[in-house]
Amino acid sequence: MDEATVRRVARLARLEMSDEEVARLVPQLGNIMTFVEQLGEVDTDAVEPLASVADIDLRLREDTVTDGGIANDVLANAPEDMEGFFVVPKVVE
Repeated sequence: MDEATVRRVARLARLEMSDEEVARLVPQLGNIMTFVEQLGEVDTDAVEPLASVADIDLRLREDTVTDGGIANDVLANAPEDMEGFFVVPKVVE
């Protein structure tokens, strides 16, 4: 990783960086890239892809449509309601 590459990445990310920041990031980004290259050397052919790192089954609930049972509590927050609905100003002419 060199300064020109760090400046190019910063420009692509729309980041403004001083010369000191660029000089500080060159070795840090170089270390990150070295670590990523090491990960590429790991043999993962026999590893099954995971959706989650925790091997647990999620409890599923029945998929039913409800109004939550608290319509009156929700409407209590409305400045104005009519027949169980919020009253809002007309926005289409």
